[in-house]
Amino acid sequence: MRILNLLKIAFRSLTRNKMRSFLTMLGIIIGVASVIAMLAIGEGSNQTIKASVASLGTNSIMIFPGTNSQGGVHQGAGSNQTLKLEDVQAIATRCDLVNYVSPVNQKRVQVVYGSQNWNTSILGVNNDYLIIRSLTISNGRNFTPDDDKQVAKVCLAGITVIANLFGNENANPVGEVIRVNSVPMKIIGVLTKMGQNTFGQDQDDIIIAPFSTVQKRMMSSALYINSILASGISEAQIDDAVDEISSTLREKHKLAASDDNDFTVRTQSEISNIFGSISNVMTILLASIAGISLLVGGIGIMNIMLVSVTERTREIGIRMAIGAKGRDVLLQFMIESIVISIVGGLIGIALGITISELVATIGGWPVVITLSSVLMSFLFSAAVGLFFGWYPARKAAALSPIDALRYE
Repeated sequence: MRILNLLKIAFRSLTRNKMRSFLTMLGIIIGVASVIAMLAIGEGSNQTIKASVASLGTNSIMIFPGTNSQGGVHQGAGSNQTLKLEDVQAIATRCDLVNYVSPVNQKRVQVVYGSQNWNTSILGVNNDYLIIRSLTISNGRNFTPDDDKQVAKVCLAGITVIANLFGNENANPVGEVIRVNSVPMKIIGVLTKMGQNTFGQDQDDIIIAPFSTVQKRMMSSALYINSILASGISEAQIDDAVDEISSTLREKHKLAASDDNDFTVRTQSEISNIFGSISNVMTILLASIAGISLLVGGIGIMNIMLVSVTERTREIGIRMAIGAKGRDVLLQFMIESIVISIVGGLIGIALGITISELVATIGGWPVVITLSSVLMSFLFSAAVGLFFGWYPARKAAALSPIDALRYE
């Protein structure tokens, strides 16, 4: 019952100075709203990155050429040409933990159809590539192994290429002939729309053709390939598959035990972990910056409560004179401080959710509001009220009744 009475006194005191109480809450409101919005944006980005990486296949393994070194200066991964078609065949035949494998040659090309032209990328791959990437064809057919053997001038087109060459992404270009870097190629299929990835890259702005066609008709070297894309038989055995591939390539490239790999192997889980770590660091940084607002709000609560103690010194003296103990006065001011922080926290939660939804709707940014971020913000705001309300409440409880009654 005593707590109920103290709550009534606290609300009466706060509503007596509505504007001052609101301005005191404002720091908490802004702090909680900022923390929720920043965590929502950070978590949204994190999940989008993971989804984008996972869209390439959780079992995907990427093999790139090694680094080129000149005068002790390393040029970076992929700067040296070390991968050949024979390496793909070796992986396919010797690696039991690999399901699918495809060579990959990529090149920027100018595509022309009638009076229209477009600059895009062409990928030279085999049939396994579409399986590894989980790509499907919405119209037409896929190229066959025979097309690859015969160096057939056929291709699959993404809807961005179709829209720019044929004026409409819903156009039916199957059977039409386009010129890719002056090489006539017949469109035999349309890739299902994929949209943009996490990094803003248009995944539909692409042409896919048989590997041999791109290798022999468009690449400067008919010996080396850009990269290799493989798929393990299971996600649980992906590390063993990587070891198997590395052993096979080292043997194929005749590397001694003391020699470094002249290739680089990456898995989707590694890439996902790297970007996930970066995203988590950014989320924590943003939330920490937003959390400073909560500390500023807490200082504001302490400041106002100290003013309140000074203004109500005679009231405190009267309460003590009629029998109130120091712990009653302490509890009264602690409750007032906590009420300010809790009410401010609730308003801040509503504002943070609203801001997050506006960011998602207007800005188009991915946001994910989690229950843990809401609870953390609310509990933190309550803890701020408890922490910063303690000193003013303790000061009020320590007042002498006689001195308090004499205070003018």
